[in-house]
Amino acid sequence: MEYNNFGERNLSMLMDFYEVTMANGYFSNGQKDSIVYFDLFFRKNPDGAGFSIVAGLEQVIQYIKNLNFKEEDIAYLRSKNLFKEDFLQYLKNFKFSGDIFAIPEGTPVFPSEPLITVRAKAIEAQLIETMLLLTINHQSLIATKASRIVRAAKGRPIMEFGARRSQGYDGAIYGARAAYIGGVVGTATTLADEVFGVPALGTMAHSWVQMFDNEYDSFKLYAENYPDNCTLLIDTYNVIESGIPNAIRISKEVLEPMGKRLQGVRLDSGDIAYLSKKCRKMLDEAGLHDCSIVASNSLDEYIITDLLSQGAKIDSFGVGERLITAKSEPVFGCVYKLAAIEKDGKIMPKIKLSENEEKITNPGYKKVWRLYDKKTNSPIADVITLANEIINDTKPYIIFDEVHVWKKKKVTNFYAKNLQVPVFLNGECVYESPKLNDIRSYCKAKVDNVWNEVKRFTNPHNYFVDLSKELWDCKQNMINQYSFK
Repeated sequence: MEYNNFGERNLSMLMDFYEVTMANGYFSNGQKDSIVYFDLFFRKNPDGAGFSIVAGLEQVIQYIKNLNFKEEDIAYLRSKNLFKEDFLQYLKNFKFSGDIFAIPEGTPVFPSEPLITVRAKAIEAQLIETMLLLTINHQSLIATKASRIVRAAKGRPIMEFGARRSQGYDGAIYGARAAYIGGVVGTATTLADEVFGVPALGTMAHSWVQMFDNEYDSFKLYAENYPDNCTLLIDTYNVIESGIPNAIRISKEVLEPMGKRLQGVRLDSGDIAYLSKKCRKMLDEAGLHDCSIVASNSLDEYIITDLLSQGAKIDSFGVGERLITAKSEPVFGCVYKLAAIEKDGKIMPKIKLSENEEKITNPGYKKVWRLYDKKTNSPIADVITLANEIINDTKPYIIFDEVHVWKKKKVTNFYAKNLQVPVFLNGECVYESPKLNDIRSYCKAKVDNVWNEVKRFTNPHNYFVDLSKELWDCKQNMINQYSFK
C-alpha cells in the first residue's frame, strides 16, 4: 500500500509564494533555462547534540516524480493577476529535468554539510525549495531524536507512542517512519505499519479497565482475548495494592492453565522508578521472572537516563509526545541556499554574507567526503571540497579549522568516501530507495561507528567538518571581494 501523499494528493503547490513569483521573474527575464546549484544543509544539531540523522529522501523522490501542475493550480495562479500567460502555460507542461545528489537516509550528518545538492534550471530548483526543506527537516528531526532516546535506553526497546500528540496526521505517519529509522522497535500508529511496515504495537488504555466492574475482570477478558501477547496496564487505580496483584492472579488463574505466560505490565504514571522496583520484586516472588515491565508517560532521553541511574527495573519504554514532536527542540533548521550558477559553460560560485559568521554560506558546487580510519573503520573527520576535487587517500591529508586556521591535523592510514549519491540525473530517478528495515539497520551500524565522545548527550565532542584548501581559498576570496563593495 502507498500512502496517498505524493500520488493522488497534489502537493505541487505546497510552496512559499515567493517561489512562484521568483520563477515568473526568471521566466520573464529569459533566465528560465539558467543552470543553478542549491545546497540543502543545516547549521546546528538539535538538543546540542554531536550529530544528526538525515531522513526523508524517499519522500523527496516521490514528490519529484509526481511534480506537476493541475488545471486548478493554473487557474488559481491566473486569478492572482500577477503571472504572464506564457509562464502559466510553461507550468502546465512542467517536469523536473535536473540533477539531485543526496546523502542516503540513516547517515549520521553534521552542520554545514550539503545533505542534498540540486543542479537544475533556475525555475525548477526554486519551485522545489519548500517541499525539500519541510520533508528533510521533519524526518531528520524525528530520526535524530529517536536515535538519542534509543541510545539512552541502553539496549532496552523503545516504542513510539506519539500519534495523538503529533502535529497532524502526516506528522504522526512520517514521524513513525523517521523514528523507526532512528531505532525504535515499533509504533502505536497502525497506518504506519500498513504503509511502511513499521511494526504496530500496543496494549490497552485506562478506559478498557474502567469499562468493567472491577480491574480483575478487565484483565481477565483481555488475557482471554490475547493470551499470546498479554501486557496489562496496572496503574488505573493502585499499582501496588491492586494492579500488580491482579496481574499476578491473571497469570496464575487464566494464562498459565492455558500454557501461556504473562508478557508484561505497563506503568503510565506515578513514581516510575520506585514502582518499577516494587513491581519487579512482586513479580519475581510470584515466579514471573520473564514478565517485562514497560514504562510510558512523557519520557525522553534525559528522563530515561535518570530512571536507569536510579536503578529502575524497566525492560522497555513507550515514548510519545517528546519523541514525535521532538519537544525539547522542535525545529531542525535546514536551509536551501544558492551555491553556484553556470555561465558560458563555467561554474561560477555564489556566496551569502552575513554579520553572523555561522550564516555565511560555503560557495560553489561541492562534495562531502568522510575520512575513515583503515584499522577501525571509524570516521575521523568530514571534508567539504569543490566538486572537481578528489581526496587522495594514498598519502597523508591535512585538515584544518576553518576559523582558527593554525589548528591543523595530518590524517594518515585512512580512506575517503564521497557521502552523496546521485538520485536524479536529467530528471530521471537513478536511485532505488532501500527497504525501510535496511535503512534502519544501516543507521544503527553507522551510529554505532561514531565515536562515543561525539554521542554524549552533554558537551559532546566537536566532530571535525573542515573545508578543503581550495574551497577555503574560494570562500575567503569571495568574502574579501564582496565585503568591500
